[in-house]
Amino acid sequence: MKILAVCRGSAEILPGKKYKTGINKVPVNGPVMVDAQGIVGDAICNGDLHGGAEQAIYIEGALTLDWWAGELGHPVEPGTFGENLVMEGIDNRDIAVGDRFIAGDVVLEVTSTRIPCATFAAKMNDPKFPRRYMKAGRAGAYARVLSDGILEVGQAVDHRPFAGERITMPELMASYGKKLQGTERDRYLSVPLHAELKAFLKG
Repeated sequence: MKILAVCRGSAEILPGKKYKTGINKVPVNGPVMVDAQGIVGDAICNGDLHGGAEQAIYIEGALTLDWWAGELGHPVEPGTFGENLVMEGIDNRDIAVGDRFIAGDVVLEVTSTRIPCATFAAKMNDPKFPRRYMKAGRAGAYARVLSDGILEVGQAVDHRPFAGERITMPELMASYGKKLQGTERDRYLSVPLHAELKAFLKG
């Protein structure tokens, strides 16, 4: 497995919006530095909802982007969904919380799934796209950076599935906003979830 694209965004205002966003990611040629906050130089304009140590890197699997290309009827270029990394041979449905992606010195650990928002709808120029994205159940994954380093296109990646409970991106998306109880709540609390989500579940 290897990295097919590394994408970084600048602060821009989307048509019809008044606020700046960094969702417009474009592929980067050459190596980029990754630290605890993600790709150095990547614009994060709404720190309450995006970025931060718990969702420093956003990952899309190439197999999922190929599926979307078929659904949309046109190629889905790297960065289209606001992702930082496109990983070869990955279907988003197979990613689970706690999975690790290791490339050189960089170690990424999956914490949560992408929940589409109004900014994503504006980016796709389709107000109904977030609902379509949710229905598809193929959301990408956010990851924390456990070890800093350099990432670049073509770099080999070792995908190490989490050894404990496997809470996949579709499952996490389906449970979004729900107060889980009993054994299901215990399952979620046993994995290295996004800290805010874990706090929400502990209630």
